[in-house]
Amino acid sequence: MFETLQERLGAILNNLTGRGALSEADVSAALREVRRALIEADVALDVVRSFTDRVREKAVGAQVLKSVKPGQMVVKIVHDELVEMLGSEGESVDLNAPAPVVVMMVGLQGSGKTTTSGKIAKRMSERQGKKVLMASLDTRRPAAQEQLRQLGEQTGIATLPIVAGQTPVDIARRAVQAAKLGGHDVVILDTAGRTHIDEPLMAEMSDIRRASNPHEILLVADSLTGQDAVNLAKNFDERVGITGLVLTRMDGDGRGGAALSMRAVTGKPIKLIGTGEKMDALEEFHPRRIADRILGMGDIVSLVEKAAETIDAKKAAAMAKKMQEGKFDLNDLADQLRQMQKMGGMGGIMGMMPGMGKMKDQLAAAGLDDKMFGRQIAIIQSMTPKERANPDLLKHSRKQRIAAGSGTDAAQINKLLKMHRQMADMMKAMGGKGKKGGMMRGLMGGMAQKMGLGGMPGGMGGMPDLSKMDPKQLEALQRQLGGAGGLPPGLPKGLSGLPGGGGLPGLPGLPGAGLPGLPKKK
Repeated sequence: MFETLQERLGAILNNLTGRGALSEADVSAALREVRRALIEADVALDVVRSFTDRVREKAVGAQVLKSVKPGQMVVKIVHDELVEMLGSEGESVDLNAPAPVVVMMVGLQGSGKTTTSGKIAKRMSERQGKKVLMASLDTRRPAAQEQLRQLGEQTGIATLPIVAGQTPVDIARRAVQAAKLGGHDVVILDTAGRTHIDEPLMAEMSDIRRASNPHEILLVADSLTGQDAVNLAKNFDERVGITGLVLTRMDGDGRGGAALSMRAVTGKPIKLIGTGEKMDALEEFHPRRIADRILGMGDIVSLVEKAAETIDAKKAAAMAKKMQEGKFDLNDLADQLRQMQKMGGMGGIMGMMPGMGKMKDQLAAAGLDDKMFGRQIAIIQSMTPKERANPDLLKHSRKQRIAAGSGTDAAQINKLLKMHRQMADMMKAMGGKGKKGGMMRGLMGGMAQKMGLGGMPGGMGGMPDLSKMDPKQLEALQRQLGGAGGLPPGLPKGLSGLPGGGGLPGLPGLPGAGLPGLPKKK
């Protein structure tokens, strides 16, 4: 979503950080480019003016100009103001009210209200243990009520039975009553939308609000609609009184201006973001983490949280035990590749690692994209169980058979086998340290040395195990890794900055097998 903005701002701020001293003219020139980058990203003009004025006021002055690294200070100011514009602290959907808590979903037709209602219900049920009832109030769009019913079946969430001929207000009253009688904790009202804002729509939303007395009114907006989304938010807030925003299609290739503008214009927090079509593709919105991603500082906290969510704890424990014994076969490698796919693939993971978002061009040039995982898994699946357990059996004739079965060639099979051999050797070396967790600490230490972080806590000059840290500790680590923007000190600009050809050390269930196959610098 923020790729173009990230590239533009990254280039502008890198020019500042490379200088020993900054004049007022330097700061003004940089802010002109920042303003242009934000406007091109569809950020509302008033928001852009306010943002650059605040940055200039803080950046131009004796405190900055006398600093040892004034450029770094300016980057920090831009980062802090970006966080402020996005909402300082993240806010989740508030359920602190007498049951049943009514959550009313509003927005235009096609913004993703119905799917988002299902995602939120699933999230509340699975993560917070809430008993949720969903009700469709959309009597105009054909099969809208049937769509929500099917989503309820798919996610295991109860839906209000459909009664033909009822008005949206009547359905809202019936939903609240049914939730009380059924002992539900939350009732989600999926309201109707229009292709544009009109008076009948607003009157209907107001009537539903009076009838159901919702605790939360969430505006669902498509993040690809640009500045129109800002006008939408203002109108709904003035007429209905929204309590928060949910942005859908944040995984798209839009310019991200809506996300930066809506919070600043309405003063209402962005509470959730939709990151894909699947029912679990919904995340809480953390302003600081989003700002870190936009400025290329990565997002270690979200990366670890995503790893914890997608990784099977029993499988991870079994894998760690095997690796401590120095065992790592092709079945294990396939499991690691599947975990990488679940975590968002190469692009998703690299975008969350400090300083790594800038390497996408190098990755593409090296042929390292998410399709690579699919090809490598296909190769492994074309082998017999015996071959996966013992790769030494793979001679020329077997490789020809595997190539034909996987739609690849012998060269790709040889690359996979070479990568597996290197990783197996590394696992054996780490497992041979003879200590519980020695492998993980060794990998972390290697990463720390590469990044020039030998003084960090964790013993032996290594980094601490990320899987055992709470979010606050992770955020502190994030700041140390990312500094005030840009690459961490000592991190090589080539791909060789990742130990062992590019591992993700310390992530639970990914002991050193994170990003296999990254070429080393010659």
